[in-house]
Amino acid sequence: MEYYSKQISRLIAELSSLPGIGAKSAQRLAFHILNMPKDDVNMLANVLVEARNNVHYCKECFTLTDAEICPICGNPKRNHKLIMVVEDTRDLAAYEKTGKYDGVYHVLHGAISPMQGVGPSDIRLKELMQRLQKEDADEVIIATNSSLEGETTAMYISKLLKPTGIKVTRIASGVPVGGDLEYIDEVTLLRALDGRTEL
Repeated sequence: MEYYSKQISRLIAELSSLPGIGAKSAQRLAFHILNMPKDDVNMLANVLVEARNNVHYCKECFTLTDAEICPICGNPKRNHKLIMVVEDTRDLAAYEKTGKYDGVYHVLHGAISPMQGVGPSDIRLKELMQRLQKEDADEVIIATNSSLEGETTAMYISKLLKPTGIKVTRIASGVPVGGDLEYIDEVTLLRALDGRTEL
């Protein structure tokens, strides 16, 4: 039995197709939008359409931007000899929020996953290699996730870059702040141990 009219049901269905939005959240958002002033709804709709039409990949690092080159790559104060390789733009944003990294990035837009049919040619590895031939990088930091796919991608990049002589490092991933050691898996504990620093 349909509870809502066709337009409301369609709005809820479209909102629930977004990642992380379940049926209840979609319903709540739909009714919020329907109760917004029409000008605000038009502004939201315009922002969505403009973003989809104007946002594309940065020519250097392949993050999402509405300019030819993103603000990070275009910043002369950043260390362009230090490149951090991340899986997606959200990972880049997470590191930027720390305020502690002053290098630049390269966004792969995925990770190697043979199980899902994602190979090296399906992510931005070729572009990374082309970039490293043009730029004089001192170090490449591999900051892929600690998942099987992230580790596979890290190993693949490391093997690709070994012959170039560029220093390749991997971020240490370890014990989360406030985490009890007894609940943490062995791989995480070993990575935390291997990535230890002198106090």
